[in-house]
Amino acid sequence: MADSTLPEPGSRLSARDLGTEALSGILQRPGRSVLTALGTVLGVGALVAVLGLTATASGQIGEQFDLTRATTVTVADRPGTDTGPPGVNPPMSFPADADERLRRIDGVEAAGVWWTVPGNPVLSSRPTGTETPGPTVFAATPGAVAAMAPTLLTGVPLDAFAEHTAQPVVMLGQAAAERLGVSRLDAQPAVFLNGLPYTVIGIYSDVRRQSATLLGAIIPASTALAQFGNPGTEGDRSAQGLIATRVGAAAVVAEQAAVALRPDTPTAFTVTPPPDPHSLRDEVTSDLTGLFLALAAICLLVGAVGIANTTLVAVLERTEEIGLRRALGARTRHIAAQFLTESTVLGTLGGLVGTSLGVLTVLAVAAARDWTAVMQPAATLTAPLIGSVIGLLAGLYPSLRAARTDPLKALRSG
Repeated sequence: MADSTLPEPGSRLSARDLGTEALSGILQRPGRSVLTALGTVLGVGALVAVLGLTATASGQIGEQFDLTRATTVTVADRPGTDTGPPGVNPPMSFPADADERLRRIDGVEAAGVWWTVPGNPVLSSRPTGTETPGPTVFAATPGAVAAMAPTLLTGVPLDAFAEHTAQPVVMLGQAAAERLGVSRLDAQPAVFLNGLPYTVIGIYSDVRRQSATLLGAIIPASTALAQFGNPGTEGDRSAQGLIATRVGAAAVVAEQAAVALRPDTPTAFTVTPPPDPHSLRDEVTSDLTGLFLALAAICLLVGAVGIANTTLVAVLERTEEIGLRRALGARTRHIAAQFLTESTVLGTLGGLVGTSLGVLTVLAVAAARDWTAVMQPAATLTAPLIGSVIGLLAGLYPSLRAARTDPLKALRSG
């Protein structure tokens, strides 16, 4: 008679058998398996794409930061120190020699003062003509025109002679010139500003700074003061200082501009330096990363729930199979390992496919925008492992439930 105290012969489940069984379980229902892995695909793909696009965009911000903007300093007038008669704009705070004072600052290439001419004067092609609404008329000193860096189609820019003698001359933007019928300057054509003739000395098609002047016309600042009075006091109607600096000098110039203009009252101006490209890049990177990582986390959560739900349904559908395996000697750990392996394989496959899609997305966006794609190896190489972890965690509960299945009840229910 056999001794009942002898240990029951153990059963083994090799890694090869475990992989085969898991793969068989996945391939039995390929459609369901694909849909189950889809959440992980989307989550991991979104994660890789977010990290890649963020790194790529950060590089572009660093490489393509607008050089013009990085060398532009603006000075806003805050009039009100002196008051004029009622109904008349107060004098602007900029001194008459503002161009020269700003030009003396080390690092300044060109600088001057400009503003929108008050009163909305009518610019027309005939003395009695009306243009409603007509081109906007701006006043500018020669230094401001130089800082704007207009691209001349024909003629010359406003110069010191026109400023000092308050000449009735005008520069026209290309759009304003076409509207007024001016295309050539060899006959010294004139346009009319509130009925007074102004000789057209130049036509420009573009400006590096202050693009608002592209659709208007520019007259000398001294002429504007004599004909239309002081600038306004609100918003873009007030006088503005425009400074073009050398690369890297903008911050220092901004610190010195107000004192150079009015050593007695530097608080009469608000100086705005260009934004720091590194700060801009950090802000954009932070915003992009925070937004898209949240979306990636949601996709990963959906993927985990999908794997857990599908694995649990598979356990319920395969109750008879589980009971038969237990009756043939399979241990609880073997049953748990089988279903846990299936969920982990699904997560890993989802991670691999998602990583590939994420990389392809980054490459496609970079190619479409002519950018240099930047991928982080640490994120790209570890992304499939994230899918594996998601699958492993999602399969814990279903695998434990499968392992606790009573073989007798399972066989009876089958």
